[in-house]
Amino acid sequence: MAEDLTLRVITPDHIVLDTTATSIKVPGVDGSMGILPRHAQMITALDVGPLTYTKDGKEHDIFVSGGFAEVRQNTVRVVSEAGEPPDEIDETRAHEAEERARKRLDEMRAARGISDIDLLRAEAALRRALMRQKVSKRGRI
Repeated sequence: MAEDLTLRVITPDHIVLDTTATSIKVPGVDGSMGILPRHAQMITALDVGPLTYTKDGKEHDIFVSGGFAEVRQNTVRVVSEAGEPPDEIDETRAHEAEERARKRLDEMRAARGISDIDLLRAEAALRRALMRQKVSKRGRI
């Protein structure tokens, strides 16, 4: 039998996922990273996006909103502000968040004297909304 990894996705509210997987792909800040059994120990910062894992030959996705991942002794711990499986993502809410973020960005671009921080926050909100929608749609395929 092939070795498996233990995958735990943890948020401030609860443990979103505690399972085994044959491979894991995390959205690193420098790009997507693949993790297989016997991977070297590491800690890496995560970006907003889909965390994909393979279990029983089938790929599964979870939305994560940044955070970090620790790989140690065939265990991958992901700590994130939010973690949502596709079936728990409220698509209506994600679409509304996208519309609000786009409106806010349009208003900011039209106004003068906008702080870079406000612009970055609005862009981050838009990115989170779009990634939630992407994970939700992939979960229904």
